[in-house]
Amino acid sequence: MEESKSISEQHICDVLIIGAGAAGLSLALKLAPHAKINVLSKGKLSEGSTFYAQGGVAAVFSDNDSIDSHVEDTLIAGAGLCDEEAARFTVSNGKESMQWLIDTGVNFDTETDEQGNTQYHLTREGGHSHRRILHAADATGSEIENSLLSAVKKHQNITLMEGYNAVDLITSRKLNLPANRVLGAYVWNRKKERVETIKAHFVTLATGGASKVYQYTSNPDVSSGDGIALAWRSGCRIANMEFNQFHPTCLYHAEARNFLLTEALRGEGAHLLRPDGTRFMPDFDERAELAPRDIVARAIDYEMKRLGADCMYLDISHKSKDFIVKHFPTIYRRCLLLGIDIAHQPIPIVPAAHYSCGGVMIDHHGQTDIDGLYAIGEVTYTGLHGANRLASNSLLECVVYAHASAKDIINRLPFYKERKFADIPDWDDSQVEDSDEEVVIQHNWHELRLFMWDYVGIVRTNKRLERALRRVQMLQQEINEYYSHFKVGNNLLELRNLVQVAEIIIKSAMERKESRGLHYNLDYPEQLDNPQPTILSKRD
Repeated sequence: MEESKSISEQHICDVLIIGAGAAGLSLALKLAPHAKINVLSKGKLSEGSTFYAQGGVAAVFSDNDSIDSHVEDTLIAGAGLCDEEAARFTVSNGKESMQWLIDTGVNFDTETDEQGNTQYHLTREGGHSHRRILHAADATGSEIENSLLSAVKKHQNITLMEGYNAVDLITSRKLNLPANRVLGAYVWNRKKERVETIKAHFVTLATGGASKVYQYTSNPDVSSGDGIALAWRSGCRIANMEFNQFHPTCLYHAEARNFLLTEALRGEGAHLLRPDGTRFMPDFDERAELAPRDIVARAIDYEMKRLGADCMYLDISHKSKDFIVKHFPTIYRRCLLLGIDIAHQPIPIVPAAHYSCGGVMIDHHGQTDIDGLYAIGEVTYTGLHGANRLASNSLLECVVYAHASAKDIINRLPFYKERKFADIPDWDDSQVEDSDEEVVIQHNWHELRLFMWDYVGIVRTNKRLERALRRVQMLQQEINEYYSHFKVGNNLLELRNLVQVAEIIIKSAMERKESRGLHYNLDYPEQLDNPQPTILSKRD
């Protein structure tokens, strides 16, 4: 039988999950009692964006808060482009999803009230009208990732495949079979340096975002837009990719180029300062440091350009050292190692690419345009974030949609478990050779990230976008030629995906004839009266 082929070359499972962050691991845990799961991790299992998340997870846990208030804050931050139904769906399932995390082993910070009762310590971040952020000091992501990994490793039905890149999805259309259903994926085994095949009844993309397309980013190296590119090449629609969130406060230091400084610092009273020590956010928005991220990032960018300054500063030194060390131990220790004592001096900061608000279009079950292909987390467009993501809604979305997808897949599994897997041809690299020009990849990589930062960054113009499009299309030609002649490897696969995603971002930005949220075009400074999502289709 085809299914008995060597496990080193071909793998078989009920559900293949590409990505091992909060979304992918939550889905695996929910599915494990019902199916055999393979979870793909490109790098180390804990190397995704989840692990590095500092702030926390937004959910309505306080009696003083409400679902309506959280939805309203989300819609305001989204600048008129949120799907209200998606926002209400996500927020309404927030408390239940967070309780599941707690039951799974996640330890959020607690405090004791005046009556001696223990309750969760809720912090507040920019754009929120209430304290509703569950957190584990300033290392919430690592607490969630480690707890989920610990739970996943106890399940015999879950196989963790560390060091595997997804090369391409396998669909019935690509094999000239009826309909368009996902059948599995070709994957690159980094250790053995070969492409292997995974057959699956269902495939879920949980690969995170694409901020590595920019020169400066808070994201880890694995955030190369893989899931978006995989889905695009397979025929899925992609929406709102012009809205890339630039986190306002990334540490500006030669030895820590992607170290994030959580929004919770400003939530607890930190001020943004010019080099001369004066505050500037009150000049831009009545909410000052608690304005949504798009407003704060543009204000910092404006002041840096106006003054010709390399950075601005974030100052929480007016708080006591005990308060700072208790609430921000990770940031305090990291900055101290770099010679910055945040209890006594301001922190140099710059904006950095942080989060992709758009992505693969899905419904409330996580289903994409291709039957059997799901997507969850930052790789998706659900309508929740609109033109700008409200702080700490991202991890919430990961868990809520993981649970929704699990429920849908479990309902559909019995039918497919009775069916045979499709006959999938092995990967054929007999006509290509090993590359002896790795420098070409490195050169293209740096060129891409630099012109994306310069031309498709916080502030854009029509001319900048046109220049970016010409350059990215030239890069695509070079990379496609390279891909067709040489054997694949990690750097080539990531660059191929990043260039594809860059083109989608640029074309999405060119489609939007207004400035809204995270997309600011000097040639279209006004907002349209009836804004719509930007939806791109490969068929168009």
